[in-house]
Amino acid sequence: MANKEKNFVSAIIYVHNSEQRIERFLNSIIEIMEANFEHSEIICVDDSSGDKSVNIIKKTAQKANATSISIVNMSFFHGLELSMNAGMDFAIGDFVFEFDNTILDFDSEMIMKVYKHSLSGYDIVSASPQSREKLSSKIFYKVFAKFSNLPYTLATESFRVLSRRVINRISSMNKTIPYRKVIYAGSGLKSAHLYYKVINGERGKADSKEQKYRSGLAVDTLILFTDFGYKFSFWMASIMMLISIFMTVYTIVVYLIGHPLEGWTTTLLFLSIAFLGVFIILTAIVKYLQIIVDMIFRRKHYIFESIEKLTK
Repeated sequence: MANKEKNFVSAIIYVHNSEQRIERFLNSIIEIMEANFEHSEIICVDDSSGDKSVNIIKKTAQKANATSISIVNMSFFHGLELSMNAGMDFAIGDFVFEFDNTILDFDSEMIMKVYKHSLSGYDIVSASPQSREKLSSKIFYKVFAKFSNLPYTLATESFRVLSRRVINRISSMNKTIPYRKVIYAGSGLKSAHLYYKVINGERGKADSKEQKYRSGLAVDTLILFTDFGYKFSFWMASIMMLISIFMTVYTIVVYLIGHPLEGWTTTLLFLSIAFLGVFIILTAIVKYLQIIVDMIFRRKHYIFESIEKLTK
């Protein structure tokens, strides 16, 4: 007992149709928690599973001795982000682990490695596999990095640990968290990213609900947290401006030296100018909405990493 960590630690596990993996995964988390921490809790968030995941959790939980285990049953399918937000609302630990899935493709000691790293001065420490990302994920992260202002590079993560300080700051910044990794990266607190060698090669297959949810989340994230929409509208407006200039010159030339078809040239000129006006208006609207989103979701009026007291 004397060698165990004194901090109270919470572990939040996202569960959705994980009956093939949840027992092994939960057993591993229980073993790590009880071997290394005096006080710990595990919160399994069941996101409307249609299999035997909940029954397996209840059976496996009986093996725990000192670790408290709870299940948060979502009323219907909410997706990863809202489900983890629900688990976070119930977590009381000084440090909170977030496991985004039940894929155990890492050595269980990686959990303690991430935790120990956080004790060296980091509020957010995440763990990612040393494997090739899916093409869709790679494209998403590249587009996000290009059009966002965050100094941190996002990547596929399996789990992370958060200090209570970052949790409190995030709660004060946002009433809802549409995409946790972006909010964490923009919190202004010190973060680190560790990579682990994949073992066992275990992989989970997302069902249709999860796939649809992930696609929608990617689109929402690009709209909320990047300049992608504004820049797209801006470039389209610029292209329409060039087309309008060309049509104006063309119309003048045709009227002066050519044989214009009645109504055709002026119609083209009108349409090009009209479309230019539409895109300029849309660009202004997108920019205005982006400012509103920036004020509400992205950050407080100020953010800081730490405070140093220099005198007593």
